[in-house]
Amino acid sequence: MTILRIDSSINGENSASRTLTDSIIGQLKAANLGEQLVTRDLVSSPLPHLTLDAFADSSVLDEFLAADVVVIGAPMYNFSVPSQLKAWIDRIAVAGKTFHYTADGPEGLVKGKRVIVALARGGFYGDGAPAASLEHVETYLKGVFNFIGVEPEFVIAEGLGISPEHRENSLKQAIGEVVLLAA
Repeated sequence: MTILRIDSSINGENSASRTLTDSIIGQLKAANLGEQLVTRDLVSSPLPHLTLDAFADSSVLDEFLAADVVVIGAPMYNFSVPSQLKAWIDRIAVAGKTFHYTADGPEGLVKGKRVIVALARGGFYGDGAPAASLEHVETYLKGVFNFIGVEPEFVIAEGLGISPEHRENSLKQAIGEVVLLAA
């Protein structure tokens, strides 16, 4: 099996989403669910914003389609995904390749792929939170991946900006959830 790791946080070693992707990759490898690891760091090797010329390059799409498991580090920046991650998504949501339109509506063409999203949020945006209406990472990624035929799994650490103690506890809880991923 091939694992594709996508990191999009600009925070380097201080990144909560990268801490979670590290943990997820470790768990998948320990469970022998990944013989080959392909890493794409969208910060150290950014993709340009989408242009017609850039759209013609299928290397990112080929990499995505070749992976059995995709692990995505997705921090929330200003209520949405980082622009680096959006540039990657623009290259995998391709009509005729990952979805197509039918008389009954769009149909996802990506079947049997596992996508795990490590989501990091500074505040609280889950169901029932006062700022829930501003959550546009989990809802967006769920929508995009459902559109192409995949039901993504989420590991979420939130409230990371509240205090150092809360950050540590939230990361510990999320890492605890990672253990369940290989089950």
